Amino acid sequence: MIRIEDLSVAFGDTEAVKNVTLEIADGEILGVVGESGSGKSVTALTLMGLVSEEAQITSGKISMDDVVLLEAGKKRDKALYQSYQGDRMSMVFQEPMTSLNPTQKVGPQVEEMLRLHMDEWRNVDDASGRAEGVREQMRSKVLDMFAAVGLREAEKVYDSYPHQLSGGMRQRAMIAMAVILNPDLIVCDEPTTALDVTIQNQIIALLKEINEKQKNSMLFITHDLNLAKRICHRVAVMKDGRVVEMGPAEEIFRHPREAYTRQLIEAVPSRMKRHGRKGDSASGNVLEVQDLSVFYRDGGNSLFSRNRKQCVVSHATFDIRVGEVLGLVGESGCGKTSLSKAILGMNRDIEGDVVHHSIRPQMIFQDPYSSLNPTKTIGWLLQEPLRAMGRRNASQAMTKADMEAAAHDMLRKVGMEEKYFDRKPSQLSGGQRQRVSIGQALITGPGLVIADEPVSALDVTMQAQIMELMLALQEEMKLSYLFISHDINVIYQMSDRIMVMKEGQIIESGDTEEIFRHPKEDYTKLLLAES
Repeated sequence: MIRIEDLSVAFGDTEAVKNVTLEIADGEILGVVGESGSGKSVTALTLMGLVSEEAQITSGKISMDDVVLLEAGKKRDKALYQSYQGDRMSMVFQEPMTSLNPTQKVGPQVEEMLRLHMDEWRNVDDASGRAEGVREQMRSKVLDMFAAVGLREAEKVYDSYPHQLSGGMRQRAMIAMAVILNPDLIVCDEPTTALDVTIQNQIIALLKEINEKQKNSMLFITHDLNLAKRICHRVAVMKDGRVVEMGPAEEIFRHPREAYTRQLIEAVPSRMKRHGRKGDSASGNVLEVQDLSVFYRDGGNSLFSRNRKQCVVSHATFDIRVGEVLGLVGESGCGKTSLSKAILGMNRDIEGDVVHHSIRPQMIFQDPYSSLNPTKTIGWLLQEPLRAMGRRNASQAMTKADMEAAAHDMLRKVGMEEKYFDRKPSQLSGGQRQRVSIGQALITGPGLVIADEPVSALDVTMQAQIMELMLALQEEMKLSYLFISHDINVIYQMSDRIMVMKEGQIIESGDTEEIFRHPKEDYTKLLLAES
């Protein structure tokens, strides 16, 4: 049904896609895997006619059912593409929070697909008397589709804004928008990257069900090779803009021909690999948390709603030993990040005790692109914690020369070359930005670092590099980590001990091997079974 022939796409002097040829048959799910920057998303966006105007198609063509949609040397026919987009081909994006309009309710956003593409519902004249009936029909169709994609309270979802839904619910709404017109092709660009393992499995099951029921084709882009293996019929492996290997999914994973494919497979976090260190219990604790409950105050305009508290973490008690990695795992919304913010004093609406036995505890955030100031250079960003430390305590103030030297030294420690010192975050890859974020957290010499999903947005090879870097720096700088992740295999690789969190409560904790071999709680068993 879809033919991409000898496609090359360039941005100025940079060729992002090089001579890519792909075919997708009716009803087939074709997976495209590879590291960040390998050309996966550019290929998909070009196929969908959504690639930026700056892109130059230097060779090849794209056709659907023998109709040529795009060809090198010819201007893109926007009207032709618009007749296909949404109706015959649609896309599910990686992050629905940025893809959905935050100022509009979700239901009307999905309805827009019907208004734009269904002849009988397009441009209905309010004066004709048909408008009210048409609106009811569209609303009913959207509610039916919400139910079909597993959104239980369809009416409530219809009248909700995107920020009022969980990540999994937003992604289901995006899928509803993509499939409501029964398109022949669905392009899924990293649709489950930001979701925890149970929601991820639900979304994968939903996409497979849609594929089987609607008999549509899918292009499934992911850096998670386990997902590709589970959902795809065939897999194409991309590296540096080229397809380096392609074949049936089982064949690719059992007998990969290319060294690069083997490298990707070996980098996948698994329960076969552990760093195997133990915290130094003889040196005492770096953190003690006793009976900690964390609250948020509800929003709203009334005095009552502003004063009403919502408990998001309930009676948490644990400690972290010197030199230990304590893993914290649980689904989205279970309270992991709320707990970490309370530990660092970022939320003071708490009950219970938090006792630090180290100075300057720090945090590594999930998305360095949003946590790093885009207007500043890497050198400036690395020095900012040192400047802040000097502002808080004059006795710790450093000279400009000393701060610059410390920043250069930290850049080397996180495995980056001197040339990056004067660059800005936008000029770095995702893995490089995360290295800078780690450097920022470590430059003041903290005893405790809280790492909140530090590898979830990275491809498997970058994940492996960042985890290896964090463990090497832990040993070199005598660090303790609270390592937060929804990926239990990542937690296994990194942690000495594990805490399992559900609905704001720590329901199980213990040594890593003990938790994995003999989980006590049903919820822990479910997490282990689904990953």
